[in-house]
Amino acid sequence: MISRSRQRAFVPMVAPAFAFLLTFVLGPALYAVWISLQETAGYGEARFVGLRNYVRLVGDPIFHQALLNTLKLLVIAGGATFLIGFALTMVLREMRGRLIARNVLFFPNIVSALVPAIVAGFLFNPDGLVNTILRGVFGVEDPPKWLSVDNTFALIMIVAIWAAVGYYTTIIMAAVDRIPRYFYEDCALMGANAWQRMRHVTIPLSWDVFSVCALLWTISSIKVFELVLVFGGGTAGMPPNKTWTVALYSYAATYGGSGSPPELGMTAASALFSLLIAALIVLLLRRALDREAIQF
Repeated sequence: MISRSRQRAFVPMVAPAFAFLLTFVLGPALYAVWISLQETAGYGEARFVGLRNYVRLVGDPIFHQALLNTLKLLVIAGGATFLIGFALTMVLREMRGRLIARNVLFFPNIVSALVPAIVAGFLFNPDGLVNTILRGVFGVEDPPKWLSVDNTFALIMIVAIWAAVGYYTTIIMAAVDRIPRYFYEDCALMGANAWQRMRHVTIPLSWDVFSVCALLWTISSIKVFELVLVFGGGTAGMPPNKTWTVALYSYAATYGGSGSPPELGMTAASALFSLLIAALIVLLLRRALDREAIQF
């Protein structure tokens, strides 16, 4: 047990951080709850409307589409990212130039998320590199319309996977590298194949890192914004509604109207709703991925 004198010594150390948290995190969050119960443009008179903004939100088909797209990013893009990341880890861990490969894979995370979106826009536009190769090399006279409304969100997920896979591969590789090699040598002596080594050694001994990666991806997927804005809309305006995420929906409620005043109440309501969804998913993931830590 910590003595009372030592407990009192913690107070001046923790107080500044707690004051900062209260002022710049908890305070604005509580104020957002209050704003979500009002009809306001951020200026002029605000009118208290209770839960009307939340009722509008639940009944809005655009928000339904935005929520569905966010869940697609979370599940489909997340699953693909981790599968590719784990496969790359298994390939690269025995490769001689793995440090160079790791740096190359990590590069998309150094630049802004806008850069992959802009690059993908150039690659997949009607006269871009992809269609040029399809016409010139493969003789495709009518290449797919990659940037059509029906295909845009699928491309957004592909770009999100490409941008994120290096980051998670780097983390997974670091987790796998810490596993002592004699575990694999023992498995080889007992005749275990590659799948058995991965199932009984690699995954169990790296499970805590996988869990953290899953939580990080969950939080980041809820916040996907600039990739969709630039890839689907850019300077021409807002992207098509079929490509929206919940983060972009919140942005559109404030800045996306065509001359209409901002709806800060709807913005706050959608942001808080997204926060609730993220919190529930994180809690479910923590329960689903909870395993007793293996010491080695």
